Amino acid sequence: MSFSTQWDQVYREGSNISIWPWSDLVSYMHHYGKPFSSSTKVLEIGFGAGANIPFFLTIGVDYYGIEGSDSIAARVRERYPDLKDRLRTGDFIRQNYLDIYDLVIDRSSMTHNDTNAIKLGLKNLSAAMKPGAKYIGIDWFSTEHSAFGLGDSIDEFTRANITEGQFVGIGNVHFSTRAHILELFSNAGFRVTRLEHKQTSSEIPHTSHLFASWNLVAEKV
Repeated sequence: MSFSTQWDQVYREGSNISIWPWSDLVSYMHHYGKPFSSSTKVLEIGFGAGANIPFFLTIGVDYYGIEGSDSIAARVRERYPDLKDRLRTGDFIRQNYLDIYDLVIDRSSMTHNDTNAIKLGLKNLSAAMKPGAKYIGIDWFSTEHSAFGLGDSIDEFTRANITEGQFVGIGNVHFSTRAHILELFSNAGFRVTRLEHKQTSSEIPHTSHLFASWNLVAEKV
């Protein structure tokens, strides 16, 4: 299983509990996810504490989710009993998907794996998507991020055991370049149609920390 047990522990301790839909995800859905309707089958990988579920319920799509943490998934199923059969616990990297989806939503989940796992995960998801279906990825961490180079090197793009900042205690963190993202998705049977690079730093108070990540849209070829 690719899912880090460290994430389960983080959720059990009450950390990383996001409860509001991520604004970039909402924006990308409205700009690049349309047209969608009640028959649009959406899969969210790594739904965590269910922050994005209210948004998907509001727009009325046919929503499904998969999450690696038993503890947080159980809490989300209690919160949304009508979705309990659609909110699965499992490893989205190695999952054998039985359904075919129109949209796959990934808010900073795939990027918490090493390179080989990401290659496998994208191929498995591609196989579960219709031709022309879209993969919307939010906050795939960039090699420009201040944390790239910290911790232990797992492969060229993946670090682990980072001891400072936002990635403490959560296992693998993958950092991508533009070329790396294009290669990953192309090899998995996608065409990247949108790729944006974000950089955020604090000026007051001033710090040397730089947050950098990619948002993307890829279509199943």
